[in-house]
Amino acid sequence: MRHREIHFLQAELGGLNEFLEEIPVANVIERASLASRKREVEEILAANPLPAREPVEVVLRFRGKPVVDGYGIRADFGAAAVGAFEAAVAAVGSSQSTSLGSRGVLPNRDDYRLMITGTVPGSFGFELEEVGREDGSFPELSLVESAISQTRAILRALVGSDDELTDAIAGADPRALEAVRGFLKTLVDQEAVCDLAFRDEVFEFVDVEQIRRGRQRLSADNIHEEERELLGKFQGVLPKRRTFEFRVDEDDEVISGKVGAGIEDAGVINGLVDKPVRITVQIRRVGAGRPSYLLLSYWIDQGQDGA
Repeated sequence: MRHREIHFLQAELGGLNEFLEEIPVANVIERASLASRKREVEEILAANPLPAREPVEVVLRFRGKPVVDGYGIRADFGAAAVGAFEAAVAAVGSSQSTSLGSRGVLPNRDDYRLMITGTVPGSFGFELEEVGREDGSFPELSLVESAISQTRAILRALVGSDDELTDAIAGADPRALEAVRGFLKTLVDQEAVCDLAFRDEVFEFVDVEQIRRGRQRLSADNIHEEERELLGKFQGVLPKRRTFEFRVDEDDEVISGKVGAGIEDAGVINGLVDKPVRITVQIRRVGAGRPSYLLLSYWIDQGQDGA
């Protein structure tokens, strides 16, 4: 049973208790009917305890040519836009935990499924919710939440500085960025704009031209990447956040960045702090922004394997 259904029944139970307190004892028939319904609701709630956490929800609203005065939205655009958004979230989410191939089914694609649970008045939009298990429950850790959070960060950074966009796409696979571009293309092609409401924060594109410029900023021509091998020493790693610091021997500079998905246990690196290590990093720069670093591999110097 879904959270909303359980909350509805809990509210109904509260209302039934209030009614029973107000109805005179002499009104036997009326009280018997309410008491019967109360027992029924209590049995349903007892058999369907509230899951450990609420499902992750996000609201996607649209304006522009496909929307008719807040009354409705063209079905072909609505389906395409929601599908492209889900595809972007799935690709971004998958790239957080594994390297993506250029083609084929995304790893763990079903972990990022979204369903439409309602519509939103005003302009016109949809309430989206992560899909739970068959019994209606959800895993303790939501992969969807992290994926939507980074997707929103990328969209917001598209109207920010090159440095902000560099940070937002750090660790994101090129296939994930292409999926975000695909969502933006769906909007641009139909002259639509959107806003995204998630975790009490709202990000909004102002107009189609802003989206068009943002899509161009995610193109391969504007994102410069290279791989380099560096010699130096790890200064430390935050395993949960999967971030690292590394002092480069060549110029004594300390660089920091994300640990790549290909390295499963980032915490192991803390055992190598201050030891001579060679690393391979992907250096990514957006436009004229500062570089970001993604750790791809590492090994102890003098030919000893560390990863």
